[in-house]
Amino acid sequence: MKKTIILLTISTLSTSAIAEETSWLDSLKNFVGLGDAKEETLAVPNTSGLVDLLTSSLGVNTEQASGGMGAIFNYVKNNVSTDQFGQLAKSLPGIDGLVSQMPDISKLNTSSNEGLSGLFDKAAQYSDSLKSINDVKKQFEVLGLKPEMIGSFISSAQSYLNTKEGQQAKKVLTDGLGKLLG
Repeated sequence: MKKTIILLTISTLSTSAIAEETSWLDSLKNFVGLGDAKEETLAVPNTSGLVDLLTSSLGVNTEQASGGMGAIFNYVKNNVSTDQFGQLAKSLPGIDGLVSQMPDISKLNTSSNEGLSGLFDKAAQYSDSLKSINDVKKQFEVLGLKPEMIGSFISSAQSYLNTKEGQQAKKVLTDGLGKLLG
Protein backbone atom coordinates (compact mmCIF):
# COMPACT_ATOMS: atom_id res chain seq x y z
CA MET A 1 0.00 0.00 0.00
CA LYS A 2 2.82 2.40 0.90
CA LYS A 3 4.57 1.55 -2.37
CA THR A 4 1.44 2.42 -4.33
CA ILE A 5 1.11 5.80 -2.58
CA ILE A 6 4.78 6.58 -3.19
CA LEU A 7 4.50 5.61 -6.87
CA LEU A 8 1.36 7.72 -7.31
CA THR A 9 3.03 10.70 -5.62
CA ILE A 10 6.15 10.42 -7.78
CA SER A 11 4.04 9.98 -10.91
CA THR A 12 1.91 13.04 -10.09
CA LEU A 13 4.91 15.22 -9.30
CA SER A 14 6.77 14.24 -12.45
CA THR A 15 3.69 14.78 -14.61
CA SER A 16 3.02 18.24 -13.15
CA ALA A 17 6.69 19.19 -13.62
CA ILE A 18 6.49 18.18 -17.29
CA ALA A 19 3.23 20.10 -17.72
CA GLU A 20 4.73 23.16 -16.07
CA GLU A 21 7.85 22.87 -18.23
CA THR A 22 5.73 22.62 -21.37
CA SER A 23 3.79 25.71 -20.33
CA TRP A 24 7.04 27.57 -19.64
CA LEU A 25 8.53 26.46 -22.95
CA ASP A 26 5.40 27.49 -24.85
CA SER A 27 5.50 30.89 -23.16
CA LEU A 28 9.12 31.35 -24.17
CA LYS A 29 8.37 30.34 -27.77
CA ASN A 30 5.47 32.77 -27.93
CA PHE A 31 7.62 35.51 -26.44
CA VAL A 32 10.25 35.19 -29.18
CA GLY A 33 7.62 34.71 -31.88
CA LEU A 34 8.22 31.02 -32.59
CA GLY A 35 5.18 29.53 -30.88
CA ASP A 36 1.59 29.18 -31.92
CA ALA A 37 -0.02 32.55 -31.42
CA LYS A 38 -3.13 31.53 -29.54
CA GLU A 39 -3.84 35.03 -28.31
CA GLU A 40 -6.27 37.03 -30.40
CA THR A 41 -4.54 39.80 -32.29
CA LEU A 42 -6.09 43.22 -32.42
CA ALA A 43 -7.66 43.91 -35.77
CA VAL A 44 -7.61 47.31 -37.37
CA PRO A 45 -11.17 48.63 -37.57
CA ASN A 46 -12.69 48.56 -41.05
CA THR A 47 -16.10 49.16 -42.55
CA SER A 48 -16.68 45.47 -43.22
CA GLY A 49 -16.35 44.72 -39.51
CA LEU A 50 -18.62 47.65 -38.69
CA VAL A 51 -21.32 46.44 -41.10
CA ASP A 52 -21.04 42.94 -39.62
CA LEU A 53 -21.51 44.38 -36.14
CA LEU A 54 -24.58 46.37 -37.20
CA THR A 55 -26.23 43.40 -38.89
CA SER A 56 -25.70 41.14 -35.90
CA SER A 57 -26.50 43.60 -33.11
CA LEU A 58 -29.29 45.69 -34.65
CA GLY A 59 -31.08 43.06 -36.71
CA VAL A 60 -30.69 44.89 -40.00
CA ASN A 61 -29.57 43.46 -43.33
CA THR A 62 -26.27 44.26 -45.04
CA GLU A 63 -27.86 46.78 -47.44
CA GLN A 64 -29.49 48.64 -44.55
CA ALA A 65 -26.30 48.62 -42.47
CA SER A 66 -24.14 49.82 -45.38
CA GLY A 67 -26.60 52.43 -46.58
CA GLY A 68 -27.33 53.75 -43.10
CA MET A 69 -23.65 54.09 -42.20
CA GLY A 70 -23.04 55.60 -45.64
CA ALA A 71 -25.65 58.28 -44.87
CA ILE A 72 -24.07 58.97 -41.49
CA PHE A 73 -20.54 59.12 -42.90
CA ASN A 74 -21.74 61.42 -45.68
CA TYR A 75 -23.21 63.72 -43.03
CA VAL A 76 -19.84 63.66 -41.23
CA LYS A 77 -18.02 64.33 -44.52
CA ASN A 78 -20.08 67.48 -44.99
CA ASN A 79 -19.39 68.68 -41.44
CA VAL A 80 -15.64 68.23 -41.08
CA SER A 81 -12.67 69.48 -43.04
CA THR A 82 -11.33 67.55 -46.01
CA ASP A 83 -8.23 66.71 -43.96
CA GLN A 84 -10.30 65.38 -41.06
CA PHE A 85 -12.38 63.19 -43.35
CA GLY A 86 -9.18 61.98 -44.99
CA GLN A 87 -7.91 60.96 -41.54
CA LEU A 88 -11.19 59.16 -40.90
CA ALA A 89 -10.97 57.33 -44.22
CA LYS A 90 -7.38 56.33 -43.44
CA SER A 91 -8.31 55.11 -39.95
CA LEU A 92 -11.39 53.25 -41.16
CA PRO A 93 -10.76 51.77 -44.61
CA GLY A 94 -13.81 51.44 -46.86
CA ILE A 95 -15.70 54.61 -45.91
CA ASP A 96 -15.96 55.83 -49.50
CA GLY A 97 -17.57 52.51 -50.41
CA LEU A 98 -20.20 53.00 -47.70
CA VAL A 99 -20.89 56.58 -48.73
CA SER A 100 -21.49 55.36 -52.28
CA GLN A 101 -24.12 52.93 -50.93
CA MET A 102 -26.28 55.54 -49.22
CA PRO A 103 -29.70 55.80 -50.85
CA ASP A 104 -30.44 58.55 -53.35
CA ILE A 105 -33.27 60.67 -52.02
CA SER A 106 -33.18 63.33 -54.74
CA LYS A 107 -36.18 61.80 -56.51
CA LEU A 108 -38.35 61.41 -53.42
CA ASN A 109 -41.71 63.10 -53.43
CA THR A 110 -41.43 65.66 -50.64
CA SER A 111 -44.75 67.34 -51.27
CA SER A 112 -46.32 65.54 -48.32
CA ASN A 113 -46.96 68.08 -45.60
CA GLU A 114 -48.29 65.62 -43.06
CA GLY A 115 -47.49 66.09 -39.39
CA LEU A 116 -44.03 66.61 -37.99
CA SER A 117 -42.36 65.20 -41.10
CA GLY A 118 -43.94 67.90 -43.27
CA LEU A 119 -42.98 70.58 -40.77
CA PHE A 120 -39.39 69.33 -40.74
CA ASP A 121 -39.35 69.36 -44.58
CA LYS A 122 -40.51 73.00 -44.56
CA ALA A 123 -37.93 74.04 -41.97
CA ALA A 124 -35.17 72.23 -43.89
CA GLN A 125 -35.79 74.55 -46.85
CA TYR A 126 -34.42 77.44 -44.79
CA SER A 127 -31.47 75.83 -43.04
CA ASP A 128 -28.61 73.82 -44.52
CA SER A 129 -28.05 72.17 -41.14
CA LEU A 130 -31.67 71.04 -40.88
CA LYS A 131 -31.58 69.91 -44.51
CA SER A 132 -28.58 67.67 -43.82
CA ILE A 133 -30.26 66.14 -40.79
CA ASN A 134 -33.51 65.71 -42.71
CA ASP A 135 -31.60 63.99 -45.55
CA VAL A 136 -30.14 61.39 -43.15
CA LYS A 137 -33.62 60.78 -41.73
CA LYS A 138 -35.06 60.28 -45.24
CA GLN A 139 -32.19 57.99 -46.25
CA PHE A 140 -32.96 55.77 -43.27
CA GLU A 141 -36.65 55.73 -44.23
CA VAL A 142 -35.79 54.74 -47.83
CA LEU A 143 -33.77 51.84 -46.41
CA GLY A 144 -36.83 50.71 -44.46
CA LEU A 145 -35.35 51.87 -41.16
CA LYS A 146 -37.00 54.08 -38.58
CA PRO A 147 -35.23 57.42 -38.08
CA GLU A 148 -34.96 56.54 -34.38
CA MET A 149 -32.36 53.95 -35.38
CA ILE A 150 -29.87 56.66 -36.36
CA GLY A 151 -28.81 56.89 -32.71
CA SER A 152 -28.35 53.11 -32.51
CA PHE A 153 -26.17 53.14 -35.62
CA ILE A 154 -24.05 55.95 -34.20
CA SER A 155 -23.59 54.39 -30.77
CA SER A 156 -22.73 51.02 -32.36
CA ALA A 157 -20.14 52.70 -34.60
CA GLN A 158 -18.63 54.56 -31.65
CA SER A 159 -18.46 51.33 -29.65
CA TYR A 160 -16.86 49.53 -32.59
CA LEU A 161 -14.22 52.26 -32.83
CA ASN A 162 -13.55 52.25 -29.09
CA THR A 163 -10.18 50.56 -29.49
CA LYS A 164 -6.64 51.88 -29.50
CA GLU A 165 -6.60 51.62 -33.30
CA GLY A 166 -10.02 53.24 -33.70
CA GLN A 167 -9.64 56.29 -31.46
CA GLN A 168 -8.75 58.71 -34.27
CA ALA A 169 -11.70 57.56 -36.37
CA LYS A 170 -14.03 57.76 -33.36
CA LYS A 171 -12.94 61.34 -32.61
CA VAL A 172 -13.53 62.53 -36.18
CA LEU A 173 -16.86 60.68 -36.34
CA THR A 174 -18.05 62.27 -33.08
CA ASP A 175 -16.81 65.73 -34.08
CA GLY A 176 -18.52 65.50 -37.45
CA LEU A 177 -21.85 64.37 -36.04
CA GLY A 178 -22.30 67.60 -34.09
CA LYS A 179 -25.93 68.64 -34.54
CA LEU A 180 -27.09 65.18 -35.59
CA LEU A 181 -26.39 64.00 -32.05
CA GLY A 182 -28.49 66.76 -30.61
